[in-house]
Amino acid sequence: MSILGIDLGGTKLAVAVFGENGAVMYREVIALGNREGETVGELIKEQVKRYLTSEGRALAAIGICVPGIYRSKTGTVWAPNIPGWDDYPLLEEIQKVAGDVPVWIDSDRACYILGELWKGNARGCRDAVYMAVGTGIGAGILINGTVLRGADDIAGAIGWMALNKPFKTKYIPCGCFEYYASGKGMARLAGEIMEALPGYNGTLSQIGAKELTAHHIFSAYEQHDEVAIMVIKESIVFWGMAIANLISIFNPEKIILGGGIFGPAARFIPEIREEAKKWAQPVSVTKVILEQSEMGGDAAVFGAAYLALSNIKTPRSYEIQ
Repeated sequence: MSILGIDLGGTKLAVAVFGENGAVMYREVIALGNREGETVGELIKEQVKRYLTSEGRALAAIGICVPGIYRSKTGTVWAPNIPGWDDYPLLEEIQKVAGDVPVWIDSDRACYILGELWKGNARGCRDAVYMAVGTGIGAGILINGTVLRGADDIAGAIGWMALNKPFKTKYIPCGCFEYYASGKGMARLAGEIMEALPGYNGTLSQIGAKELTAHHIFSAYEQHDEVAIMVIKESIVFWGMAIANLISIFNPEKIILGGGIFGPAARFIPEIREEAKKWAQPVSVTKVILEQSEMGGDAAVFGAAYLALSNIKTPRSYEIQ
């Protein structure tokens, strides 16, 4: 028996065939290029048809991870980074080509924690959180062995955590936490700090504000750039506050830090832990394990496959292995 796992991102599609034990039998990554709307859906359908043909009856199920909100009641997807996917009928479209092979879809947040649950640092956990910090910020939340989805399938949208006051209209598009401490947010914060330091002529001043990325900030930090140091220190505070809130609300066994920023920010986990200790419930913060993702960029595609595998056995229940 094999499982097809598909991870749709904002710029690429990762596709992999897994054995029941999690062994990767085949994998490839396809750039989305200029595709949008229905053409992205067609690309996914093409891959499903391809693997159904090659795997035949051995393909037992298909799991798909999407970047945004999967509406489980309607089978539709809201994916803000894919133009035309405000309410895309992904389940219906994939079922047209999948035939009798069952299809399961969920958000990238859910698939991140499922990937870690299956083969990563959440193995053996019943209560764990995956905090993904990349271009945006989100969290996959496992409660008593089940992914928390919420009334409208939006649970885990922690980029909207209110971590600063007063409210500012600039928080509306992405939320307060994401505005400051995502990859884009770090670059944005660096720009704001440089504007307030007219005499600054450090490393980051050589890069245009529109070209500035988190990668530049981490690189400049290594060169002791004063703006990069300020951005990293501020980010540690925001990451620590958010983690403290997750600890206080959910009392998890582990919080796993992933996404493109962790990565280079993994070295700051001890400082982030110390910041979280200032804010979190004092007993639960001493119990939680805080660590980097073991799966890295593979978490979502593994999670998509595990979503499908688990639902073959017991719908919406994730076995602890």
